[in-house]
Amino acid sequence: MSELTKGAELVLEVTDLNNLGYGVAHAPDGRVAFLGGAVAGDTVRAQIIKVSKTFAVGKVAELLEASPDRVDGYCGAPASCGGCVYRYLSYEKELELKRGFVTHAFRKAGLSFVNVEAVRTTGEQKGYRNKAEYPITGGKNGLYGGFYAPKTHRVVPAFDCALQPPVFGEILRFFCEFYTEKRIESYNEETGKGLLRHLYLRQSYKGEQIMVCPVINGKELPHALEFVGKLLEKFPQVTSVVVNENRKQTNVVLGEKYHTVYGNPYIEDTLCGKTFRIAPASFYQVNHDAAELLYSLAAERTELDGKGLLLDLYCGAGTIGLSMAERAGEVIGIEIVPAAVECANVNKRLNGIKNAHFYCGDAANAEGLLAPVEQERGTLHPDVVILDPPRKGCDEALLQFLAAREIPRIVYVSCNPDTLARDCAILHALGYEIGTVTPVDLFPRTGHVESVVCLTRSDKAT
Repeated sequence: MSELTKGAELVLEVTDLNNLGYGVAHAPDGRVAFLGGAVAGDTVRAQIIKVSKTFAVGKVAELLEASPDRVDGYCGAPASCGGCVYRYLSYEKELELKRGFVTHAFRKAGLSFVNVEAVRTTGEQKGYRNKAEYPITGGKNGLYGGFYAPKTHRVVPAFDCALQPPVFGEILRFFCEFYTEKRIESYNEETGKGLLRHLYLRQSYKGEQIMVCPVINGKELPHALEFVGKLLEKFPQVTSVVVNENRKQTNVVLGEKYHTVYGNPYIEDTLCGKTFRIAPASFYQVNHDAAELLYSLAAERTELDGKGLLLDLYCGAGTIGLSMAERAGEVIGIEIVPAAVECANVNKRLNGIKNAHFYCGDAANAEGLLAPVEQERGTLHPDVVILDPPRKGCDEALLQFLAAREIPRIVYVSCNPDTLARDCAILHALGYEIGTVTPVDLFPRTGHVESVVCLTRSDKAT
């Protein structure tokens, strides 16, 4: 029997797959082994690379027997980039797993009675992302970009990422070749020296508009006019070149200062029949078609018919609220980031929407949340509240505040099954009935899954 030690090779049967894409096996001594590149149903010769008292981490040294759910050839980028964690798994099995993650989260929260539907999907698995952030580094052959290997800041070259549209890789390659020729250095995180940090790209749904945003450790991008001229010759769909300054020694990609080198400081896109202006720092769903699917499901859950007040918390640039404006008598959006509120008001005007109003407020400050609105308009009586919080979910004080206001319907859009289930449990205890949970696959081939659910105030609530 082989011992579970670093560097050892063991033959293991893989029995499960987690949301980080690691196959789960059990070593001869009973400890769990998490195996990169393995799929449930595989038998592998695993090389162990890390051992702790309770678990081990390894990689597939040799595939001895393939699972019937295994697929190959999804992506041309090195597997070490860690992006599409389910690149070796059939898509049908991936959707089953994601439904299981959501179901498990609700069971763990004591809500095993909640119905979790099959995962909704557009079916598109490649090239769906409209945004990319490529760290730039240098090697013996010049500059290159890609993605950080999991839990490191080692850049894995990825000019051919299957999640991104092919043009992104082409622009990345052009950028690296141009500045390699100009002998411009990449940023070094350890020394704080060097200029080129990231290349940040965004595109509209059909690719008619592309924003190119180099992130630099300085004030000016060298050879900017020559770069733009050659860039437009090769990629005429580029409509915006914006330079971002980030001179802090930080892991945060974008700094606070931008200056436009070419075109507009934004691109425009159409989502759910509405036009949205997207600046570099704007939050915008990265999967256009799946976002339309998600928002349409959320809109159905509101059950609004052209009347009633819709309160959109965590509203960002107003995408959800504005997409539902025709269903409501009035939409009020609240967002903590002032720039996002400005964006929401711009988007409102772009679409000629008269019944939507946006305010700056902090959803974490339940008591003061509606103060800016109610000082102007008097006490609000929302018919529906939309919640679309970050991964950490909602503060319990906010949920208690909504329950105290006796909000009839709460439509919750979540990117984290665990915090969604936790918050649903709180609302259930406060007198809300939990409707059917519908997972939506906004990020195929990754471990993430969105969900939407409507919570209805019970007639028995006091």
